[in-house]
Parts: sequence; structure tokens; C-alpha cells
Amino acid sequence: MNKLRPIAFIVALSLILVLGVQVAAQDAVTLRVLVHQNPPMVEFMEQFNTAFTEKYPNITIDMAVVNANDLATVTQTRLSAGDIDVIDIFGFSNSVQPYMSGATPPNWQVMIEAGLLLDLTGQPFVENYDPVAIRDSGMYGDSVYAINLGRVVYSGIYYNKDMFAEFGVEIPTTWDELVAACEVFTSEGIGCMTAGGADGWPIFVGAYGLLGSLFPDQAAYVEGLWTGDIKFNDEQSLVMWERMKVYAQNMMERGASGIPGDAAPGRFASGAVAMFPGGSWYASAIDAAEPDFEWGYIPFPGSDDPEANAGWFGKYDQGWAIAAGSPNVEASLLYLSEFSEPENYQAFANAVGFIPTQPTATLDTQIGQEIAVYLDNFRVGYEQYWVAPTGTGQWASPFASFFAPFNEWDDAAELADRAQADLQSGLDEVAGD
Repeated sequence: MNKLRPIAFIVALSLILVLGVQVAAQDAVTLRVLVHQNPPMVEFMEQFNTAFTEKYPNITIDMAVVNANDLATVTQTRLSAGDIDVIDIFGFSNSVQPYMSGATPPNWQVMIEAGLLLDLTGQPFVENYDPVAIRDSGMYGDSVYAINLGRVVYSGIYYNKDMFAEFGVEIPTTWDELVAACEVFTSEGIGCMTAGGADGWPIFVGAYGLLGSLFPDQAAYVEGLWTGDIKFNDEQSLVMWERMKVYAQNMMERGASGIPGDAAPGRFASGAVAMFPGGSWYASAIDAAEPDFEWGYIPFPGSDDPEANAGWFGKYDQGWAIAAGSPNVEASLLYLSEFSEPENYQAFANAVGFIPTQPTATLDTQIGQEIAVYLDNFRVGYEQYWVAPTGTGQWASPFASFFAPFNEWDDAAELADRAQADLQSGLDEVAGD
């Protein structure tokens, strides 16, 4: 009988613990969630939050929305104050490599090293995502700190199908074919390309495909610039600058420097130009401007080698992380687990148009189908790797927007020399020369 007493005690204790956990699970929880402003995504999250709280009525969602440019600062502030649980975080990028002497680490790296983000390694919902996406966008060292929810492509060119057919222009697959196509359209008095030049960045982002086709290994490109194996004024880089000059001055329509970024999709959809270099996120704006407009989307053919042009460059967009100091870790994990259920994730991908990072999800929109053709050759682009040496000058970037009429440069060789000089000043400073 005495032998049974310890067993009875253990059983009673176990029941108490189980009941205790159940009671705790039913305690009222307010889960604080931070996201950045992205209208389709915010609308989806509001619907998801409603469904989540109906399923778990003891959990209330307090979701804050901030501008994308403020997300990093607000995240840092709220993590330090301990008043946030679940965080919207962009894919990890611009990590400091061993060869980047004296470089400042990105915010996400600082937060992890300060112990502010929860280690998600081993959580079952992580397995719902592509391991490569997790590795490239949410890992630091051997641990997982974020699950990324989608990629975007920024190296493509939208083209007007009816216009190409009318003038008998084939889809260009090389740089020479792209030049020839533009010559056909301009000879007919039609602008070859447009972009939101008034905002500056759409011009250089529009040429990221040109950069990528000439330097396909973008991580190696960044390392080469740091180590000196690649220079902004070497032979291959001069080819890049000369083609960027053609892109900025011959391919872009006159007046593109005055077009706002959010007006460019509508101008392309109006039939005013033949092509529009830009990211996959513009597709919905094109469709909204002219629902019956027939367009296609191709990789920027910046190289003479068609094989080098048959792929995409882009970046990882939104993801989720959890505050390490959250008092609501279990509810936070439950939130991410529910979100990561394939049915919920598919609805999210459909709503925001991201290229899915869950292998079971599909993107059935037109832009998704156009991208799918080359999706096996998706690579992270230059801007996700580049960290400028401290003291680098303003022209040390491979930006087509440096050329007139978008900026002051007109001579490719002179810009190449200045870009290298500005980079070298930074490299010399970090080297202590």
C-alpha cells in the first residue's frame, strides 16, 4: 500500500499540472503585433486576426501598423521597451562579412546579438517553409530567428504584347536584341521604356537586371568590390556603365525624369511606351489602371549571353519574428503556427502577391505565372549584400540613375573612374591608410 502512495502522489501532481496549464491557456492574453503599411497585407492580417480570436477567444490581438521606413526604428524601440510580442521583419540582408572591416552590422543582427529575438529553431511551423528561404532570410549562425513569407522580383521588364506584335518585334533575350527592339519603337515615334524617374530609385532598380546579368553571382560581386578583385572601372564594369548610359539616355522615354514612381505603371498601361522595367509589385497597379491591357514580364537581357539573362534577381520581403522578452511566448508561437498553416498561408500569398516561400503554395496571378518560368533561377540581388565601407563617397554604387537626365553624369568612363575613387576612399579609411 505504501508503494502506491508515491504513484498516487505523482498522478495527482500531474493532474494539477495539466489543469494548471489548461487554466493558463485560458487566461486572457493581449498579443501585441507590429506590421508595416502594405494595404493588401494589412487587410489580410485584419481578417486573419478576426478568425484567430474567434478560434482562441482568450487571446486579443492589438496590431499596430507603421510605415515601412519606420519599421526598423519602431521595432528597436518597442523591443527595448518590452511592449511587443510578434514582429513583422524584412528578410535578413546586408550582413557584415569577415572581409568587411569596420562595417556597421544591420539592425536585425544587432537585435539578435542583443538577445532581443526569440530563437525559433525546431518550432514545427518552420518546417512548412522552404529551407533555402529560411537559410537565406531568417537564420543567423545556426539558429532560426525569422520565418520569411515571400520574395519579390525586381529585375524584370514589362512589355506591351499588342505593340510587340504590331511592329513584329521578337521578345529580346540578349542586350543587342533589346537595343534593336528599342530602335524599332523609337523609329516609330514610340518611347521604348518608362519609369518613375522623379523618385530616382525606380531608374537604378529598373537596371538591377542589367547589373545581375553581367555579374550573376551578386555575393561574389560585392566581395570583389571590397577586396579589389573587381573595380568599378575595370573592363567588365565599363561594359556595365556604357549599357546603363544607353538604358538611361536612349531607352528611357523623354520626360521620364519627371514621372512619379506611382504614375509609371499607369503610363505603361496606357500604351504610351513599349516597355517598363520594374518589380513584380507593379503588376497589380498595371491591371488596376487598364484591366484589359495585355502585358508580359521578362528578365532584363543585359548580357550578350541568353543563358545569363534567363533568371531573376530580387529580395525577401516580410517575415515574422517573436520578441525574446515577450511574456506571451506561447500565444506568439500559436499565432505564427496558425498563420503558417498551408491554407492560411495560401490565402496570404494570394492577397499580397508575394512569390511563396512555402513549397506547397502557388501564385496563380498572371505575374506569378510569368515569374514561374524562370523561378528555379531566382537569386538574391546586389542591394541585399552590399554594405558600404565607412567613408565611401556618394558615387560608389552601380546605379544607372547617375546618368543625365536623372543626374549629372554623361561620360561612362569618367563616372567609372569617379565611382572607383569614391569606393577606394572608403576602403582606404577602413584599412587605416
